[in-house]
This record gives sequence, structure tokens and C-alpha cells, in this order.
Amino acid sequence: MKTVLSVNNLSFSYGAAEAFSGVSFVINEGDYVALAGPNGAGKTTLIKVILGLEKKKSGSVEIFGEDSGRFLNWSKIGYLPQRVNVFNPLFPATAEEVVGLGLLSKKKYPKMFNKDDKNKIQETLKFLNIKNLKDRLASELSGGQQQRVFLARALVSEPELLILDEPSTALDQAAREYFFELVKKLNKERRMTVIIITHDTSQIGEYADKLLFLDKEVVFFGLFNECCKSEEMKKYFGHFSNHLFYHK
Repeated sequence: MKTVLSVNNLSFSYGAAEAFSGVSFVINEGDYVALAGPNGAGKTTLIKVILGLEKKKSGSVEIFGEDSGRFLNWSKIGYLPQRVNVFNPLFPATAEEVVGLGLLSKKKYPKMFNKDDKNKIQETLKFLNIKNLKDRLASELSGGQQQRVFLARALVSEPELLILDEPSTALDQAAREYFFELVKKLNKERRMTVIIITHDTSQIGEYADKLLFLDKEVVFFGLFNECCKSEEMKKYFGHFSNHLFYHK
């Protein structure tokens, strides 16, 4: 089985404040992992360290078998940050233009789109059922529509690893379920490896296969249907742990 991400004894601190320490886990091709934990547990920071957006204190990260410090093929990773950090509403870009930004990492100077690029953009818009939005300003779209546009931007480069940070926060229930179904389809049909940061452990287990529960250290990593049998989870949540997570 192909290893996509290997994290070994990883630690990070903001000055004297420890964000997380001793984090280790391995994610394989085709895994769909829910990364959960309380506020301040270090979930978003962990992803930023993995992606090199923050500098680790100690430990190692390997992406597709390469040390993250030497990894260059970032187009193999699609990343959707927390929505509040993704989009400047004053930026006058259409949905189609926003999606096209996802191809720029593959481009050398001058960064111009060719016919194949334009076809990929249209195919991605069609796949996410937002082709009708392509000429509309992104700032004019609803929260659910914007989120699909941002997902299209993350997908247009055809990544092998998709990382989503709280993607459903601004969505209503119907839009949330539609979004999760799309990601599940990518995981099952395209064998895309997925990591999704979420607080919604009662629902995400319907889609994700594995749970990585973090609270400044790994409390549990494994299959969803095993998490409530875990002694570590029982110690952490007490007898209520069985009611907090969706069971397949």
C-alpha cells in the first residue's frame, strides 16, 4: 500500500506555548481521515506544519516518500484552508478565474493558460455542478456556492491528496451533506486521499474511514468503528465517548 503522508514525533511551539508534541501517524493512499479535537488542540497548526507553512520544532514529515523540506511537487496536494482566510471579498474575480488559480502552481513564467488548462477548469466546474456560476463574481455567491468554487480550485490540478480545514462551517445542513457527498465521491471513485479537519464527529464518520483525534498529542488514530473501544478515548471522554461519534 502506497504511503501518502508519514509524520514521526512531530512537535511545534509558538514561542514558549506548545501547540502539539510527539505526533506520529501514517496515512495511506485512498484513506479518508477526519482530524478532530477541541478548540486549541493544534489541528490547523498541524496541517500548516505538514505543508511547510509553519516551521516544525522537531520530528519529521514525509510526503509521497520525500522529506517535506525537499518536496517540490505541491500540485499533488489540494488544500482548502479555513474559509475566513481563503477569500478577499473585494477581489473582483469570477468563479472561473478563482478556479483557474489552482493551476498556477504548475506554471512557469509567464503564467498563461493553454487549451488543456481551460478544458480542465471547465471539467472541474462541471463535476462540482457550478458551471452556471463561472461568470459570476465570487463575492456575489452564497456561502455554499463559494465553498464549491474553492473546492474546485483545490481540485483542478488533479491532486492525489486533498486537505480540507473546516470546510462545512458556513454551510447549511443541505449544503453540508452535498459537500460531504462530493468529497466522498472523490475518495471512492478517484482514490483521492482525504484529510478533513472537523468538529462534526457525529456526522463525518458517515463519510470518513479513519479518525485522528488530537489534543496537543495523538489521543487516537484508527478506524472510526474502533475509536470507542480505545482505552485512550475512554480515558479522555469517559463513558460518554460512545455517543459522540458516528458508527458505521
